[in-house]
Amino acid sequence: MILEKLEPNKVFYYFEKLCSVPHGSGNTKQISDMLVGFAKELGLKYRQDELNNVIVWKDGTHGLEKAAPVILQGHMDMVCVSDPAKAPDKDMTKDGLDLVVEGDWLRAEGTSLGGDDGIAVAIAFAILSDDSLKHPPLEVIITVDEEVGMDGAFGIDLSDVKARRMLNIDSEEEGVFTVSCAGGVRADSFIPAKTEALCSEDILYRVSIDGLLGGHSGCEIEKGRGNAVKLIARALYAAVSEIESLKLCSISGGRFDNVICPACGAAVAINRKDSGTFEKLMSEYADAFEAEYSTADPGVSLTSAVAGASEDCSCSGAFSHSDSLNILRALFSLPQGVIEMSQDIKGLPQTSLNLGVITSDSNGVQFSHSIRSSITSQKMYVLDRVKAVVCAAGGTVSTRGMYPGWAYNRDSAFRAKLAEVYKEQTGNEAVITATHGGLECGLLIEKLPGLDCVSIGPDLRDIHSAAEKMNIPSVGRLYDLITGFLKEL
Repeated sequence: MILEKLEPNKVFYYFEKLCSVPHGSGNTKQISDMLVGFAKELGLKYRQDELNNVIVWKDGTHGLEKAAPVILQGHMDMVCVSDPAKAPDKDMTKDGLDLVVEGDWLRAEGTSLGGDDGIAVAIAFAILSDDSLKHPPLEVIITVDEEVGMDGAFGIDLSDVKARRMLNIDSEEEGVFTVSCAGGVRADSFIPAKTEALCSEDILYRVSIDGLLGGHSGCEIEKGRGNAVKLIARALYAAVSEIESLKLCSISGGRFDNVICPACGAAVAINRKDSGTFEKLMSEYADAFEAEYSTADPGVSLTSAVAGASEDCSCSGAFSHSDSLNILRALFSLPQGVIEMSQDIKGLPQTSLNLGVITSDSNGVQFSHSIRSSITSQKMYVLDRVKAVVCAAGGTVSTRGMYPGWAYNRDSAFRAKLAEVYKEQTGNEAVITATHGGLECGLLIEKLPGLDCVSIGPDLRDIHSAAEKMNIPSVGRLYDLITGFLKEL
């Protein structure tokens, strides 16, 4: 065991167990069965549903048997991101993670860590496994596929859950209590176009945007980081507007709607006589992007090169120039990033959208957005903006995963007691805030009317990226906070 010397020992024991199996969104059967195995080993009542959600119950300890129950909640799936240069052989659909301890930080070699939200699962089972702790009756709810639309929370049956107080352990900053979150929706767009045969005078170019930091579109959207789809669309729209022979062959980038796209590639066909103009334009945009993102995304790189004769370009055909212009104009015109900041909470994005994934085939181009807002009307306004651009280009937009926001409870004794325990333990006042990220609390409140929630977590950095890391001492302090709080309840 790599983490056997870390404290709290049981927390890191369970976390390492979780990291030993693949558990990306949509690939949760193995980890769900592992959690069932943990519950069986502890002799606890549990329920596993057809979606792979798991609920575990534990009675209150002596003197607290009849106390009001408390939910500990998190999700078992993670966003799987790998750096091919650092983990060339890693298949995150089949392999576990390679954990690395560096001083006070824990990371995974060449991949995301899954601290979001494996640490919630590990803490919950560490508490369930310790009979020396004092606590009220516990109901541990571990959902699936939170990262791809909260599918587990949408589908879970909570009719046998009694608690109306909940600690959601899915935040990323120690000492920050999240008490409200944005609602959201996913928008899937399609712009139709048919490929046609290439001309003998066409030269194939590969164009790519790489080196961007990416990150969670709910947590990092206000940091001004570049979106690779938007940047490549910007450069290619300039080119297709000037070069009448340019035709888009293919475009692809991103893996998750809610991750700021860190890399995107495209193939274009250009008449030989226009190659000089194209190369000059790409060079100019490469310089422009480096200058514009020198602070927010200093690793940004735009490259373009003639495809080699033996290279698989996926370019048996190309969209016509007019269709290419139509597609690239739409991608260029779509909004991206923060639309409006909160007027109530300084520094908090109120409304945003992120173009996370794009692909193409012989029938057209498909792409998806994650739209967020704490105000429902603004969420729908941004969705209408996307529809206006896409429909003007002859495309269609469908939606999925519409989820509600979580409204601030101004009078929460549950939150007040947690803040009191935090100050007793640390001497510091907790920071009460809201997040632009989507949390499952809103959905669970709909299923459990009257549910009072607080979301907490350890210090996590660069989640949803291969640079993700978790602060080890903060995990210990979080565990002490939760266990001390449960004792006080």
